[in-house]
Amino acid sequence: MRPLVGISCCVKPFGLFQTPNHAASDTYVRAVLGPVGGVPVLLPAAGLDLSQDILPRLHGLILTGSRSNVWPGFYDGPPHPEDTPEDLARDNTTLPLIRAAIATGLPLLAICRGMQELNVALGGSLDQRIQDLPSRMDHSTPSDQPIPAVRTGKAHGVRLAPEGVLHRLAGRTEVPVNSLHNQGVQRLAPRLEAMGWAPDGTIEAVRVREAPGFAWGVQWHPEYDWQQDGFSRAIFEAFGEACCERAGLPASRQAAE
Repeated sequence: MRPLVGISCCVKPFGLFQTPNHAASDTYVRAVLGPVGGVPVLLPAAGLDLSQDILPRLHGLILTGSRSNVWPGFYDGPPHPEDTPEDLARDNTTLPLIRAAIATGLPLLAICRGMQELNVALGGSLDQRIQDLPSRMDHSTPSDQPIPAVRTGKAHGVRLAPEGVLHRLAGRTEVPVNSLHNQGVQRLAPRLEAMGWAPDGTIEAVRVREAPGFAWGVQWHPEYDWQQDGFSRAIFEAFGEACCERAGLPASRQAAE
């Protein structure tokens, strides 16, 4: 037996007719099958609250990254420029899932857009384009570099909170990370505690204060490089241990590569 781990999907157009599909990157599936040691369960962006039906059947939840932005109406932000991708069906699915997962102690790992959703779900707000703000770095995907290099390459360091859970996991106070986002935390939600910062002050990692279960968010993408990066793998292993505990199973670090 292995824990069942939900993976949030986006609505994306596919094929000749651009038919809407519910999709999540294979990298999240491989991370769940690998260092998490679980069985991946893709959760559709149904556009409504599925938490009462889905969460009792799961032992963990991963909120994935995406090129779409969280709809600004959820945090009273200004409208996005017309060419900004949005996914309101995903927002209407994930935001209730986040609040219910935290309330019930379901282990939750929020990655990139997922961390932004976590902040909004708990009452925080977002900067929509960090690169346009004074004295801030460009955290987005460089258009002049090959995608594989951007995904696994280290864009900047993250300073970790001293004696925090990520500091203890990494064994050092700063870690290099990849970076593929435009949005970022503007006002941190009251229940969130920052655990890591980019050189320009952007919050890069959070945890939910006094959560009854594992509830972390990271702004970078550990799912891209866990096979080569020990810290990325350790994040998924820590999440996997929490999922096993939730399922009443012995924790295992013998997950397949």
